Amino acid sequence: MQSSNIIPPRSGIAFTLKKGQRLKITDLKGEQVADFICYNQSDTKEYLSSGRTIDYAETIFFTKGHPFYSNRSNIMFEITEDTVGRHDFLLTPCSADTFRIIYGHTDPHQGCFGNLSKALNPYGIEPDEIPVTFNVFMHVSVDVENGKLAVHAPKSKAGDHIVIEAKMDLVIGLTACSAEMSNNYSFKPIGYEIIE
Repeated sequence: MQSSNIIPPRSGIAFTLKKGQRLKITDLKGEQVADFICYNQSDTKEYLSSGRTIDYAETIFFTKGHPFYSNRSNIMFEITEDTVGRHDFLLTPCSADTFRIIYGHTDPHQGCFGNLSKALNPYGIEPDEIPVTFNVFMHVSVDVENGKLAVHAPKSKAGDHIVIEAKMDLVIGLTACSAEMSNNYSFKPIGYEIIE
């Protein structure tokens, strides 16, 4: 059994994913990032950790077969399918401050951080409890000489997807990213399906 849904451009949602269920995240039109975060449903103080996951995997590039760890070093999920193979786990979700500081906007959009804050609030998750997200389809490079980061257009094309399998009961936050550079300056929807 599966249910299909669409996240409109520059918005976000939250939902639960049970242990053993799979979540398929699809770039419906190409070059669109989806910010992903998750929490242990039974104790939301346990959350997805970029630092732990990078440390244990010894890489900043994640794809099929990689497990993702919580701040308590428990496996939260694993990627079981990935048609793109390039995602980001370094950068925080875009926010009103991102648009003010980086883009110079005087009336900034609330960004993925604001969208996640609103969506996760019914689960008792406060804005200060939103860490670095796993930025699905986001293409970030690192200069090996000076460490400078650069954001490029996603490599994903229409229909590209990843599938994750939950290793514990999770609360999921998911967006269709709002940042201009991340999405090649065009905002598009993200599709997702929960697969039993």
